[in-house]
Amino acid sequence: MLIVTKQLRRSKGEGINGLQLAAGLIWSGQFSGQVRIQGKALVGREEWAGFSQKHSMFTAIHKHYTLDDWKLFAANHPECLQHVAVSSGSGKNDLEKMSSILEAVPQVKFICLDVANGYSEHFVEFVKLVRAKFPEHTIMVGLVGPSPDGEAEKSFAMGWGAGGSVCTTRTKTGVGYPQLSAVIECADSAHGLKGHIISDGGCTCPGDVAKAFGAGADFVMLGGMFSGHTECAGEVIERNGQKLKLFYGMSSETAMKKHSGGVAEYRASEGKTVEVPYKGDVENTILDILGGLRSTCTYVGAAKLKELSRRATFIRVTQQHNTVFS
Repeated sequence: MLIVTKQLRRSKGEGINGLQLAAGLIWSGQFSGQVRIQGKALVGREEWAGFSQKHSMFTAIHKHYTLDDWKLFAANHPECLQHVAVSSGSGKNDLEKMSSILEAVPQVKFICLDVANGYSEHFVEFVKLVRAKFPEHTIMVGLVGPSPDGEAEKSFAMGWGAGGSVCTTRTKTGVGYPQLSAVIECADSAHGLKGHIISDGGCTCPGDVAKAFGAGADFVMLGGMFSGHTECAGEVIERNGQKLKLFYGMSSETAMKKHSGGVAEYRASEGKTVEVPYKGDVENTILDILGGLRSTCTYVGAAKLKELSRRATFIRVTQQHNTVFS
């Protein structure tokens, strides 16, 4: 799919520098869109928070961060706390840990409830419990896909999709949904209920981020695109003269061995471990993404990112870009 160019509605003297990409972290149903850094152990870390805060991006700190880790992070980076979320699973111990963190770091007002199947009855009840306990916090939940009865869209911010770069759910289970279609089909109903959409997975380049916003997403979650940078955890590996960094999904065998003692006999790993070419400082990647978004807005005549979904028209293609020098 590609976005179709449209006639510009902007004044002659106003160029790409005047585009508004974010309106601030105010959840009033008027959110203009943000890039969200995924809560993986190698990406969703405090080292990213400074960059996300600088560019009004958002980081979900991974759910294996301890209470002591959070206290240290809050002491060292108090300016970043409005741009981060506490991530949690849906178990009893998870609720206790999350409550301890939010009590110790009250400046954090965002909660990310991260499970594989956001439609389970247990998880729905857990979300209700968290909402009752934290009525003033913004809650992000996922993962889900389009629901026939629209019930899921009544939540606060939903993560849609199952197709991340190190996710193997589609191949292990046969379960999934086309990412662009999921966002397009669910955005209107979610927004009608004053909820928000997080497009989770599928982005490989800045153009994909633009398509997600054009489809109606309020947030776009990125993991793989931010892997391999200096700010990621782990040492740089050199192999055959090439610099690499390790990147793995949180349902991979690597992650489960590290955080859960291994893969349980009754389940399968739904993530993979890869070695990513070393990319240097993440600042360059962030600027490339934001620059691409600004350019997209000029092509369709959107004065700010919030207008992109109203100005975007998609066309189906057999080839998205010229591959002569790929």
